[in-house]
Amino acid sequence: MWQITAVAAVTLGGWYLFWRWTESLNYDALWFAIPVVCAESCAFLGMVLFFNNLWSMRDVAPQSAPITLSEVIVDGGDQPISVDIFIPTYTEDPELTRYSIQDAKKITYPYAIDINIYVLDDGNRARMRKIAAQENVHYITRESNIGYKAGNLRNALEHSSGDFVVILDSDTRPFPTILENTLGYFKDKDVAWVQTPQWFYDVPEGITLDIYLEQRIGLIGKSVGRFVQIFLGPVSIGKDPFVSDPKLFYDVILRRRNRANASFCCGAGSIHRRDAVMEAALKAYATQIQQTVTAYSCNETDHSISNTLKREFSVSTEITPYKFHVSEDIYTSIILQSDTERNWKSVLHPHVESKMLSPLDMHSWAMQRYKYAGGTLDILRNDNPLFRSGMTFQQKLMYAMTFWSYLAPLWNCIFIAAPLMALFTGISPISSYSKEFFLHLIPFLVMHECASAFGTWGIDNRKGRTLNLAFFSFNLRAIWAVLCGREIQFHVTPKQRRSGNFLYLVWPQICVVVLTIIAMFWAITLQVISPDPRQTAALVVNGFWAATNAYAMTVLIGAALWKPSNDSLIRIDVKNRRWFRRA
Repeated sequence: MWQITAVAAVTLGGWYLFWRWTESLNYDALWFAIPVVCAESCAFLGMVLFFNNLWSMRDVAPQSAPITLSEVIVDGGDQPISVDIFIPTYTEDPELTRYSIQDAKKITYPYAIDINIYVLDDGNRARMRKIAAQENVHYITRESNIGYKAGNLRNALEHSSGDFVVILDSDTRPFPTILENTLGYFKDKDVAWVQTPQWFYDVPEGITLDIYLEQRIGLIGKSVGRFVQIFLGPVSIGKDPFVSDPKLFYDVILRRRNRANASFCCGAGSIHRRDAVMEAALKAYATQIQQTVTAYSCNETDHSISNTLKREFSVSTEITPYKFHVSEDIYTSIILQSDTERNWKSVLHPHVESKMLSPLDMHSWAMQRYKYAGGTLDILRNDNPLFRSGMTFQQKLMYAMTFWSYLAPLWNCIFIAAPLMALFTGISPISSYSKEFFLHLIPFLVMHECASAFGTWGIDNRKGRTLNLAFFSFNLRAIWAVLCGREIQFHVTPKQRRSGNFLYLVWPQICVVVLTIIAMFWAITLQVISPDPRQTAALVVNGFWAATNAYAMTVLIGAALWKPSNDSLIRIDVKNRRWFRRA
């Protein structure tokens, strides 16, 4: 059903776009019509890339836990497997990190295994050092913070020797089964890393509409709430205002990439083969030295000069197992998957093996999203994997979808501005809102919704889509920063909620809502004063379009104003004890 509806949606969408380009443009206002139809074409291409990502699922067959090193390493011998668990930290609360350490110490394995836990403290804090000593785990720090988290990991690799490396964030609390359920994938000697889904266990669950109304109105409110939910389905008040639940990303998007060996690493909760990471680093090291020598050498035939330069640059060039970048996880994935001499594979393990904290306020959430967008777009601009040799066509399509999604604000701005422009000026990007327009548009929209529902296994992503539209201003900042060549700085996502509201972060969204109200009032007033039957359909279509956009903005504005209820705080506090009480 998913593939049938997907093909139907793409077909109807192509039919609609062909009609838009050939028969519906308003030639009296091409300055308006062309940008709108270009934005529609860009959105359609994004839909095609998304549907290609979801086309089919081919999970990697799970394997039993390996007993000895020879099962996962060529010429490994019969000794036990050794695993290093890295917990990088910088400014996070040391007591928060303690819980991650304690859960890491509870990891079990059915056979003999050598597990070493390392706290990688880029903050070089005495308190963190003391906690590591109290928990009897290794503590590693360094004098500088070069390379951000990637540099921290690189430094740790120099001071450890495990066959495999598990990367956790300071708030990542692994389950005891993480190694037992994932090391089996490495029986395939070409598997470089395994990513496990992340689960945010502190997101607000909210309360259903009937209970919410009962608390405020009484039994009548409860009855009304139940009646409404008969038609709309379950409606939750105060549920996950930032749509932090990553179920759609891990269980659907990244999991479906297994079929193309295009699942990328997302940092926390991932297990890496040390040999793969180090081999890629050494190749990149050699390539960088050769490129630098070629650039500096005046005469490439003079071998004495070249050899001298090679010796000099071999000392000054860093070996970077994890690419020094704010998005070191996806960047390192691209380097490994594009290695033309190796057939490195990645695996998205379909089951949750750890839990972690979600952003607790608008500032933290926006900071995290900005970092994701800026880091990914920086890779697109400076080391575009789509032009790298070594990747298959399907792998490039998968990465193209990731990059394309972060460029969406460029056409989303047009979608936001277009109905407002039409309402204020009376000018339409379409020649007429005739029967042909609705006959081409509505079947496509309906089939697109059906395909999305089937393709995502029914995971409700309506609120996520509205937030992606409303997030346009933040992503535009990321795009502009990358275009200007600014470095996207690494900022640790705060693990404690800040007090107050964050309306200052969403002033563009507030402006959109205000302009929508003014535009609607203006257009309706003109229609009442000077009725024009030809403008009625335009008013209805653009009014509905503008109202839908305004609603998306209010979702983000509501998230900026959101504060956790006392019930949520008590529930989380009892569950997570002292470190969250301070938050």
